[in-house]
Amino acid sequence: MSELAASTTETPDLESAKAKALAAGVKPRKYGGWYVAEHRLLSMRTYLQTMVATGVGTPLLYLYAMGVGLATLVDADQGQGLDKVSYLVFVAPALICSAALTTATEEFSYPIMLGFKWNPTFFGMNSAPLEGGQIINGVTYSVLFRLVAQSIVYYLFMLLFGAIPSPLGWLSIFAAVATGTALGTMLMAYASRLEEDKGQFNYIMRFGVIPLTLFSGTFFPLTALPVWLHWIGWISPLWHGTELSRVFAYGYSEPIWLTVTHVVYLVALTAIGWWLARRIAVRRLNK
Repeated sequence: MSELAASTTETPDLESAKAKALAAGVKPRKYGGWYVAEHRLLSMRTYLQTMVATGVGTPLLYLYAMGVGLATLVDADQGQGLDKVSYLVFVAPALICSAALTTATEEFSYPIMLGFKWNPTFFGMNSAPLEGGQIINGVTYSVLFRLVAQSIVYYLFMLLFGAIPSPLGWLSIFAAVATGTALGTMLMAYASRLEEDKGQFNYIMRFGVIPLTLFSGTFFPLTALPVWLHWIGWISPLWHGTELSRVFAYGYSEPIWLTVTHVVYLVALTAIGWWLARRIAVRRLNK
């Protein structure tokens, strides 16, 4: 009889605890992606010094080298430079996109495998009121934040070096971010399904990202390459982002349909990669 009475008195407390638990999970279930983004941004503080050093040092060194060093030789040889602008103005929009691509490759590769494999925080998050799709969303939000901040700094250095003659040059920031996410989200989808690290990311950097940098019209026009190599540029997010960035930075002349193609291609790759990564993450976390 006493046991029955005790259980009766405990029931309201149990129901109250359940109600509190459900209430506490409302916000994470609704804004889970932003909670994950906050976690990722806070974890980035562990390499904040590296981020600041590369974010400031990379544009300073590259723009100085291109603007004072190589540009002197190219402009002297070409007369009016490439595309009737100085070499610095020609190459700067490509450099901001290339920097965003490199950063996205870093953030969407090993950190993704870290969350699934080496330090499986994604599984811990999934045990809370967070879904796999929200986890992927949060990671993407945090990388977008870093890409925007980095590209703004790069753009300011481009202004400082006089590499942005067009008033629409600030739109090159968005071209750079779109370039990074176009390849980055596809890489995130690939990283989400990896079970073991066998050097796949090293191969991607050496035989994927670096060749894209060389064959995407970054340091010279794509037309300077043999015709049979042009296809590399057409499938490269870096070429599409670079061409779009040049349109904004100095009014690079190209057909409007081609500019639209750049935008559609970058957005489509980002959307496909993001969707695939969410789908793979949900399936993997719910095994």
